[in-house]
Amino acid sequence: MIKQFITVHRKKFATGLFWQPMGVGNTPRNYAHQLAKKAGKKYNLFTEYKSMVGLGISSEGARVGMNSAAAHIVDSLSEFVSFLAAFNVGQYFYLIAVRNGIIIRDILIEDEVKSRKLYTELLSMPDWGILIAPTSWGIPKSQEKNIYDLIKKDNVAPLRPIGFVKTVLPSVIFTFLFILFCFYVLNNPIQTPSDTGANLNTELANEYRRQIELKKQEILDKKIAQEIAQQSFEYPYDKLPDMNKRADLCYQAIAFVMQPITGWNQTLARCDGEYVSATFSRDFGTLNDFYEIGGELMPGAIVQQVSEDEIIVRVKLPELKTFSSMDERDSLTVARDIATVFQQINIRADINAVTDTVLNNEKTENINVVEIAFSSKLIPSEIMYAFKDFQGVYMTSVSWHANTRNWNYEFIIYTK
Repeated sequence: MIKQFITVHRKKFATGLFWQPMGVGNTPRNYAHQLAKKAGKKYNLFTEYKSMVGLGISSEGARVGMNSAAAHIVDSLSEFVSFLAAFNVGQYFYLIAVRNGIIIRDILIEDEVKSRKLYTELLSMPDWGILIAPTSWGIPKSQEKNIYDLIKKDNVAPLRPIGFVKTVLPSVIFTFLFILFCFYVLNNPIQTPSDTGANLNTELANEYRRQIELKKQEILDKKIAQEIAQQSFEYPYDKLPDMNKRADLCYQAIAFVMQPITGWNQTLARCDGEYVSATFSRDFGTLNDFYEIGGELMPGAIVQQVSEDEIIVRVKLPELKTFSSMDERDSLTVARDIATVFQQINIRADINAVTDTVLNNEKTENINVVEIAFSSKLIPSEIMYAFKDFQGVYMTSVSWHANTRNWNYEFIIYTK
């Protein structure tokens, strides 16, 4: 296997990184560590770039401090949220694919035939903003660009080690040795013949007992606070994510599962409360093709084989930070106002003001909500402008249908 790096401007840049979107609340190194354990390869390096984490392997040529070639190209082509590009770099071919701001392919290939085959497979996905390929390939509507013009000398997305040993352990050892030294000094002062150390031992014992009592009280206080919290009633609108971040997360998650699998067609992608899923129907491919390619593109995904000709893939969504949000208007007023908005943007929507019953700690209570369902060509981030004047908004689900290329949305608004 060839080493995954290229040399541009006399500087080496990492290629072949495994990229994944990073959810809100995750730290890059911890998320990279989790991905590395699930991926099944010996990933030991990572980089952070635009809410994504890229994993690399030092045995394949990646090195600490080496910048990501893909990150440089995404920066240079920032006006395009989706693009497919192939570059001739010496005797190799470098291919990068970006869907909705997420890097889905980043690989250096030695064989031109394999490069064109992979490029053609990715080309079957719709709505590329720009196509870049060598002129000799004869790709319709594509243009050739020089990779030297796209990769700058700036420091963008440098690789760092994932491992605890190389980053944290030395400082931990140093800290431990320092504490040990201080403990030795404190417990071995310059003594006079009459100093037996008995007073010091008594003071240490008393302090130890005092710390134990404080810890017991702290545990008791936490237990009481938890019991009080369990007795209070929790409403669904007390834990809502930011509606725009929720829309962006679903959009990125659907883009992630929209992977090209040779011989399989994607029919539906759906994002609901906890998972994003994609349904694939068989064309000329085999089950082994799907598991081999899909396992590499979507590591850690849950695969449900409905039949020999249909497969559903599910990936758990990262959690978003939540807060309390409710529209202070009554449900009928909110229903009328949201209907007016959809009339203004000329989208037909099914809007209903209803009462839901929620159960919490053996208690029930009624809450007022407005349900909205509609179809549109607008992507999630664009449709959220319709809800900018409302509070308590939650997108319960969004799905993309491959045959119609429509987005189907379901929203609820919690009202007074």
